[in-house]
Amino acid sequence: MKRNFMTSGSVNLSTVPLMCQTFHPHQQGMWLVWLHGLLGKGDDWLPVVEACNQYPSLVIDLPGHGRSADVALTRGFAEISHLLSATLSQYHIHDYCLVGYSLGGRIAMYHAIYGQSEGLRGLLVEGGNPGLFSRQEREARLQHDQCWAQRFRQEPLASVLADWYQQPVFADLTVAQRQQLIQLRSQNSGDRLANVLENVSLGRQPWLIPDLQQITFPFSYLCGEHDLKFQRIAQQYQLPLTTIPQAGHNAHDGNPAAFSSAVNHFLSLFG
Repeated sequence: MKRNFMTSGSVNLSTVPLMCQTFHPHQQGMWLVWLHGLLGKGDDWLPVVEACNQYPSLVIDLPGHGRSADVALTRGFAEISHLLSATLSQYHIHDYCLVGYSLGGRIAMYHAIYGQSEGLRGLLVEGGNPGLFSRQEREARLQHDQCWAQRFRQEPLASVLADWYQQPVFADLTVAQRQQLIQLRSQNSGDRLANVLENVSLGRQPWLIPDLQQITFPFSYLCGEHDLKFQRIAQQYQLPLTTIPQAGHNAHDGNPAAFSSAVNHFLSLFG
């Protein structure tokens, strides 16, 4: 196993590829490119990456997170899609499958539709919201996320996270799991999280459903069986749903073995 790290230095961060790690780079064929969720980092994927070791993998830290914590966004989804393209170009990756969880899934879907995605061969989205249909919904969500961003900037991060993990989407978590996540995610910077949340709020994301329904390459939408909200979204819009048993919103963490099995089954479609 080999790991590479990109460093940003003191140059204009908007032009610098994101920090990332490579795993199994000597394997042949399509690369797997992994995008984590809000508050997370690339390392969150490592158990699944190791279970998919027949493929080379690029594990990315998104702006404001992990080793890309100093990368600030100013132009939302278009900018982060550009950064993703620059990172892939830096590693000479021209044949790849995107795997994204939550925020990472939303970025993956946006990139697949609006980005420079000529080499994209497959799309795996775990609990990523495809967007809000009406302007009113988007404006309400933007205000909602701006309130969270203000709290991230002004309050102790642990206290904000205690409320964050009380949101309905995390209802399957036990008290111990919540405490573990609060401790783990408190290593983030509140200011940087606020910047990300404001720039890639669901309220700023385009409505992606019509384009997702016309995707011609392999596409799978993964949900934990206890993640009822995102199962309903998949069913309502006839997205290609795969359900991960005994897991909630963060299925790759809740049941990594079943999640890895689903990913490897999806990858078997490529021959």
